[in-house]
Amino acid sequence: MNKILILGPCGAGKSTFSQKLSHILKIPVLHLDKLFWKPGWVMTEPSKWNSLLKHKLQEDAWIMDGNYGDTLDLRLPEADTVIFLNFSKYLCVLRVIKRIITSYGKTRPDMGEGCTERWDWGFIKYVWNFPKQEKPRVFTILKKYKKNVKILTFNSPSALNKFLLSL
Repeated sequence: MNKILILGPCGAGKSTFSQKLSHILKIPVLHLDKLFWKPGWVMTEPSKWNSLLKHKLQEDAWIMDGNYGDTLDLRLPEADTVIFLNFSKYLCVLRVIKRIITSYGKTRPDMGEGCTERWDWGFIKYVWNFPKQEKPRVFTILKKYKKNVKILTFNSPSALNKFLLSL
């Protein structure tokens, strides 16, 4: 495992897991939210975003956390492993609400500078609907790469922790 994509719903713990995995494997983490979002929640222009990703993908080793489904076809050919956190929407929504409460008005280390935590009903709805709206699309894309990329799916935090302990 040298080039690892961490995917799954918001609130599943992709960034936290990436940090732990980075510590164990001694591979740098690239938080896609940190690369994508400019101060004040301004999106990076698509052409700049793809160019930045192509550059980062050429590095010898990385752990990339974040979904950004429109870039999966760009990232998957470069990855050797995908770890999908397939956690329940109840857990993920609760974690997102907790994160909002504890980090409100602050910028988390895995976010772009100047992107402070805020309450956003649309985001909560996105997390709630992820299993029905986003996950099938991600799995369809993953199927195209399953012969060349090792895909690991974890259905609970305890299963993910067991995996970490096994490394």
